[in-house]
Amino acid sequence: MHLKETAAIITGGASGLGEATARHFAAQGAQVTLLDRDATRGAQVAEEIGGHFAQTDVTDEASVQAAIALAKERMGGISAAVNCAGIADAIKTVGREGPHPLDAFQRTIDINLVGTFNVARLAAEAMQTNDTAPDGARGVIINTASIAAFDGQKGQTAYAASKGGVVGLCLPMARDLAKTGIRVMTIAPGIFMTPMLAGLGEEVQAQLAADVPCPPRLGDPAEYGRLAGFIVECGYLNGEVIRIDGALRMR
Repeated sequence: MHLKETAAIITGGASGLGEATARHFAAQGAQVTLLDRDATRGAQVAEEIGGHFAQTDVTDEASVQAAIALAKERMGGISAAVNCAGIADAIKTVGREGPHPLDAFQRTIDINLVGTFNVARLAAEAMQTNDTAPDGARGVIINTASIAAFDGQKGQTAYAASKGGVVGLCLPMARDLAKTGIRVMTIAPGIFMTPMLAGLGEEVQAQLAADVPCPPRLGDPAEYGRLAGFIVECGYLNGEVIRIDGALRMR
């Protein structure tokens, strides 16, 4: 697969890692449809890159089905899906205000894990009708985990559990879809300069960057986008989780 021949849907495409991926794909000639709950920002980014936008709740089956139908109509098909939609809460299992609210834990699991699976399964259904490449390929799905899946810190029970689930999806989903010619990969980012971190202030950002061995800085979302693009084009990558974290191991 080549990016210039790719028709991609990207969840969380209105900001952060998803936006950076959308911009990189579009710059390389790919067709792109952004899926995001933020209608204003999503439509703006889509217009800027010459793509399409579908307001989408990744946890809702009908919403994702409608978004995929729109993407297929506008792009003529779907050959790549990149799942970047997600949230992160910082709540301890038991804190000063009592136990971790169950609804907050459930919401994190629903968006980060269930939402990822919901989009992946419906994207795979759409991809299975694609014409096959000479090596049998029909498409690729890229999910986003986190190094918190392996090195979760205090207050990350919900987030780490959700991202651990995304890691666990990778290999069995790749095996499920192998006969269909659809690859499945997962990226586990470290600490990236996303809108969430941008609001923490320069001092906190500097402290976080100092923990990264090499290079000692926060990740640039564009680096995630380039890695996603490499995965699309490297057809022998399948069923694996790639950390992109500057050798950071959180403690």
